[in-house]
Amino acid sequence: MNRLRAHLSHHGLSLVFGGLMLLALVGQALTGQAAYNDDALSAGLQPISLVTYLGSASFAADVAENWQSEYLQFLLYIVLTVWLVERGSPESKDLGKVGLESDEDQLVGPFAKPESPAWAKAAGWRRSLYSTSLGLVMAVIFLACVLAQFVAGRSAFNEEQLNRLEAPLDWSQYLGSPDFWNRMLQNWQSEFLAVGSMVVLSIYLRQRGSPESKPVGAAHAATGLEG
Repeated sequence: MNRLRAHLSHHGLSLVFGGLMLLALVGQALTGQAAYNDDALSAGLQPISLVTYLGSASFAADVAENWQSEYLQFLLYIVLTVWLVERGSPESKDLGKVGLESDEDQLVGPFAKPESPAWAKAAGWRRSLYSTSLGLVMAVIFLACVLAQFVAGRSAFNEEQLNRLEAPLDWSQYLGSPDFWNRMLQNWQSEFLAVGSMVVLSIYLRQRGSPESKPVGAAHAATGLEG
């Protein structure tokens, strides 16, 4: 029991956020089905079951639309913070550490510690790949979500077109359509606003005990400190 309790406490963040994600996804499915059926009844069509809605292009497009913007946010933040800094923000590296940093700072190769990952100790392509693995995986997930949104979004859009007795769009037409880019950009702008607000507000505001905040008594100009 003590080991289980310790395991749960050591993984509290991932477990809580995973649980919140599932609850929000369930809520999205239930409310999305209700909204879909309201539209269907207004158009003189038959409502669908929750199981049918979960397998629909409409639900898949909505989920992928949100996921791709989140992974884009983290991808850009991971990559841009290598080279860009913000004076006074705990979300930024120290002003003097712009760039990839030295092998000694990164604990790779001859500077690796006994507990360092094996690929951090290796040379050649393995170390290079591992050194960029977080950004690469985020990029792959982002692109996969964009593809899923594109495929499901086109199907959902064409379903509405047919219901209105209008011509469906082929792949190239949908790629250039307002529907596709509106789905993308309406989420991107909110993600960029949220990250930018966090970077700037954390210069002047504090949250005691949070690693996303500087120590309460740290100077506003202190950069790269975590509380």
